[in-house]
Amino acid sequence: MAKKTGPVKTTETTVQGVDLAAVERLLDFMQKHGLEEFEYERKGVHVRLKKASTNPPAAGRTSQAAGHEAGPSKVETPRSGTSATPPADADLHLIKSPIVGTFYSSASPGAAPYVTVGAHVEPGQVLCIIEAMKLMNEIESDIAGEVVKVMAETGKPVEYGEPLFGIRPQRKKRAASPAPAG
Repeated sequence: MAKKTGPVKTTETTVQGVDLAAVERLLDFMQKHGLEEFEYERKGVHVRLKKASTNPPAAGRTSQAAGHEAGPSKVETPRSGTSATPPADADLHLIKSPIVGTFYSSASPGAAPYVTVGAHVEPGQVLCIIEAMKLMNEIESDIAGEVVKVMAETGKPVEYGEPLFGIRPQRKKRAASPAPAG
C-alpha cells in the first residue's frame, strides 16, 4: 500500500486530535449536573473545562477552559448599573469544597453539627466532613470569624470548588490606649 503524502482529512468533529463531539458531550454533562469545573486525564490527554464565571473575572485571572463551553449567549459583560452598593455578602470569606463528595455537617447522623450559623470559628477548626470514595475528609476553617451562611446540605453531593460556608472574618481589635496618669 502507498502512503498518503497529502494532508490527512479530518472530520468536522476533530481538530488537531481533539474530538469536539466528545468535548461537547462533556459540556452537556457539566450543564446537566450543574458542574462549574471538570478535569480529566487519561493516556496523556488532559482536559480541563471550566464554566464561565457569573461574576466579572478578577484582574489578572484568565480561564484556561475550552472555548466551546461558553457561547456568545452565555458571556456576561460587566454591568454599568447605577447601584454602587456592594452586595451584602461582599465581606464574606467562602470556604469551598476541595473535593467532590458528600457533605456531612456532623460526625455522625445523631450528633450535633460541627458549626451552625452564628458560631465563631478559629483557623484549623473542623467545619464539616466530605465523604469521598469511602474516606471521611475533615474540612477545616482557614480563617477566624463568624459563620454567616451554611450553603451545603447534609447528605447531599458537593462539587470541587462549591462554596460550603460563608464566614465573616474577625476584625482585628485595636489595643486600648493606656489611661493618662494624672
